[in-house]
Amino acid sequence: MPEFAYVARDAKGQKTTGNITAGSEREAISVLAGRSLFPIRVAAKAETLRLDFGRGVSGQVMAVTYSQLSSLLRSGVPLLRSLCILRDQTSNRKLKSVLDEVHGRVEEGTGLGEAMARHPRVFSEMAINMVRAGGEGGFLEEALDRVAHFTEEYEDLKSRTVGALAYPMFLGVIGFTVVAVLIVGFVPKFAVMFESLRERNELPILTDWLLWFSETVRGYGIVILVAVAVIGGFAYARAATEAGRRFIDMVKLKIPVVGGIFGNLAVARFCRVLGTMLRNGVPILKSLEVSRDAAGNRVLSEAIRDASENISSGQSLATPLAASGHFPATVVEMISVAEEANTLDTVLVEIADGLERRTTRRLDLFVRMLEPIMLLFLAIIVLMVVIALLLPVIKMSATM
Repeated sequence: MPEFAYVARDAKGQKTTGNITAGSEREAISVLAGRSLFPIRVAAKAETLRLDFGRGVSGQVMAVTYSQLSSLLRSGVPLLRSLCILRDQTSNRKLKSVLDEVHGRVEEGTGLGEAMARHPRVFSEMAINMVRAGGEGGFLEEALDRVAHFTEEYEDLKSRTVGALAYPMFLGVIGFTVVAVLIVGFVPKFAVMFESLRERNELPILTDWLLWFSETVRGYGIVILVAVAVIGGFAYARAATEAGRRFIDMVKLKIPVVGGIFGNLAVARFCRVLGTMLRNGVPILKSLEVSRDAAGNRVLSEAIRDASENISSGQSLATPLAASGHFPATVVEMISVAEEANTLDTVLVEIADGLERRTTRRLDLFVRMLEPIMLLFLAIIVLMVVIALLLPVIKMSATM
């Protein structure tokens, strides 16, 4: 939400200044009036450019923070006091500064999810959407618990993936260095030897391609690097737009093997948030509006939005979800049966539990398979280079 700088007078006529977060200038004036302040000037505050490289806060620290905030709220500690406690006890300077700003915005009346959204490098999109859902649905403590659980699982998966990839990545760097030295330094020296075979049109296709690739890299290497950098920068800028994010979310669902993992995790988050909100008495249309953002995937969010429109016209939830093609058939069937039995809230949570268990097993299997796949890929590249250099030598030896 935008921030406004204001100049106002209180009931005693004394001038006061400050900043306030509101959806519009009119809303900012209304908030000031509610504080018994008489606005003199209210203007949108220009956004300042912040150079913030990297998150600066590890996932494990964030998981502990979410868990502690949930425990404090569940124990009856008010939200503002809980944020103060977390801010004072953390030793991370970045997190301390962020929590201080979040506390200030919440104190001004901004929701916790909206205040967190101001710091996307610290709070993940999933965490922001889950907290928004919890705040609107009245289950903030449970939402924070789920965020802590998701964050811990993600960090555990990341550490296992990094550990599993350490050895293949080391071999990959060594292999890439060796291949680069061969292509740039040694392959051109063989070009003279193979010239006679090329003139007789007897040079193997693989060797001819290798020589062409070597000449291209030597002659246009800098141009290629610059082009790759420009394309990468354009892609990064494009990915920051709404259309770019939607395209990335679509690609995530279409990637073989991994796409199913991304899709199941998004569906599990949607089902858990929707089931929890329905169990807390939130109307289904409002629950769908909030839970579609908690899915963390814009393509699924659009399918859920279409489902909301169909429900408002009297149709069931399962039919439009099945028509979207992004929800597993078993999930759609369970939702259909639950709607008829009026047990949708319970079944949705059970669906989320089952999807998370199955997806975790698939993730473990995928991580274990990455190492041999990368080693095989590296071996194929090295073997192709060696064969491309040996084939002409063997042919020349046979001719002699």
